[in-house]
Amino acid sequence: MHTGFELPLVLQAPAKLNLFLKILGKRSDGFHEIETLMQTLDLHDTLRFLSSSSGKVSLQIDHVSPWQAAREVLPTDQRNLIVRAALLLKERTNCQAGVEILLRKRIPSQAGLGGGSSDAATTLLALNKLWKLELSPSELILMAAELGSDIPFFVTRQSMAIGYGRGEQLQAVSGKPISYVLVKPDSGLSTAEVYSNCTVSLFPHSSKELLNALHGPNLSRVKYHLHNSLQEPAEQLNEDVQTVLSVMQQQDFLATMMSGSGTACFGICRNRREANSVANKLRSLSLGTVIVAHSRV
Repeated sequence: MHTGFELPLVLQAPAKLNLFLKILGKRSDGFHEIETLMQTLDLHDTLRFLSSSSGKVSLQIDHVSPWQAAREVLPTDQRNLIVRAALLLKERTNCQAGVEILLRKRIPSQAGLGGGSSDAATTLLALNKLWKLELSPSELILMAAELGSDIPFFVTRQSMAIGYGRGEQLQAVSGKPISYVLVKPDSGLSTAEVYSNCTVSLFPHSSKELLNALHGPNLSRVKYHLHNSLQEPAEQLNEDVQTVLSVMQQQDFLATMMSGSGTACFGICRNRREANSVANKLRSLSLGTVIVAHSRV
């Protein structure tokens, strides 16, 4: 039961692309040491939070996007990162309040676009405010890192950052307005499964070289610096990724790659008009769901 006089808090949870993801080694804690460049997009989920006197955390999910096929049923219990984030906050702060959460889902699952992580980060930020917990940004980031490796990035609300360690050690960098076309095949991949099949990368370039190319006068040079160590194992595990990338590479993109652990793939476009044109062409090929997205800067 909500308290009856408080207004709900509504926040966006943006998707992200990994424009660079290099596996540097395997750590003693079982995680991989990585270097990554993450960029948030205007594609987003929306979360509504309403404080409750019940002391319970309840979650409802409303699929509002063609990304989300009717067959995709997301959990609303502790298997969902949103619920885990809220319960972790309650436990650490001994907060007795409850919350009713409505998730309007647009970002696909098992896509490499960070939807679940972004939702969890948004939950930490929202409940810190709604429940008047007054946790510092650094405290929230530490808590976020317990829940997942890329959740700290979303907690910082940076538009672009380089991530080291598991991806949780962040260095903010300046972004650039870029239009992308995303293609998400109907199938998905487990992040853990993809990582378990990856190897240490021998790619000779760094994320900072990619960043220089992004800000340089000739955006077409970006293709020499994009890298994702997880793309090859993902293609081996899921033929749809290979098919989507093969078709995208035949289109008029400046560069194409898979994001994160997949299965969503993206193409970099010269401008919004070109992005809309290529997206319309791809929609006729039945590869999955196609969407135009733009970087947040």
